[in-house]
Amino acid sequence: MQPAERSRVPRIDPYGFERPEDFDDAAYEKFFSRYLVTLTRRAIKWSRLLQGGGVPRSRTVKRYVRKGVPLEHRARVWMALSGAQAQMDQNPGYYHRLLQGERNPRLEDAIRTDLNRTFPDNVKFRKTTDPCLQKTLYNVLLAYGHHNQGVGYCQGMNFIAGYLILITNNEEESFWLLDALVGRILPDYYSPAMLGLKTDQEVLGELVRAKLPAVGALMERLGVLWTLVVSRWFICLFVDILPVETVLRIWDCLFNEGSKIIFRVALTLIKQHQELILEATSVPDICDKFKQITKGSFVMECHTFMQKIFSEPGSLSMATVAKLRESCRARLLAQG
Repeated sequence: MQPAERSRVPRIDPYGFERPEDFDDAAYEKFFSRYLVTLTRRAIKWSRLLQGGGVPRSRTVKRYVRKGVPLEHRARVWMALSGAQAQMDQNPGYYHRLLQGERNPRLEDAIRTDLNRTFPDNVKFRKTTDPCLQKTLYNVLLAYGHHNQGVGYCQGMNFIAGYLILITNNEEESFWLLDALVGRILPDYYSPAMLGLKTDQEVLGELVRAKLPAVGALMERLGVLWTLVVSRWFICLFVDILPVETVLRIWDCLFNEGSKIIFRVALTLIKQHQELILEATSVPDICDKFKQITKGSFVMECHTFMQKIFSEPGSLSMATVAKLRESCRARLLAQG
């Protein structure tokens, strides 16, 4: 591709991330020219919906969210649907009191260690940028560590908080959204024992065995633990794994419909690439295939991808997920 053609796609995306050297400009341009039409149409509908002030939970809102929340409304919609806005309104000044509380050197050191590792490819998080979002990130994670001492700080939370900051441009809102995710939507993912995370990886294994038995059988035959191939999907909620816009579309639904969305995304990725995965003949081979399935046009074309997550995996209710969690959790506890 000629340099003149390449320059039509900016080297830095709207969120501050540098596009990689091997970024497929032509495929992205083709996708985005179509997606822009969808975005414009959705923005008009959302503006009408939000004229009333609030964001009520309704079938209409659920449908709208699944089709994507425009960037200019995303923070407001996430805050409303997740319950974060209600928490913030009920606790005025709480966030700032947390930052002024008693110092915890261990917590501070753990957070500082990860600051430079958080989005080195994002210009907004570089120390040379003014203002640098590293300070904001530090504050949000520190406040959360004081707020939820059972969790404190856990690797992975830095990526999630970083995305929240990029979308809200607001420290306090990012804190309350992080609380919604870590405290309510993701059950026990970030506690020291990470029992909720381990449970959900096992739940995915059960769902794959039921819905995609050939893949389930291959994983069993090769003795591959699910944690080996999908732990980062769950811990980072697909941040740094799928394209930014696709992650944000997933989070739109996550804040509204809860953690079953993670299973829908995982099952869709596996089902779509089932043939590729089934070619694997060893553990390293499987790990490599699971990295491959998170790249390419299928995941870049976020609008089509989101339609697929609600059709491909078939029926998946929270009741089914809750039942599987119960049995998987009991099995893990029995294993010690």
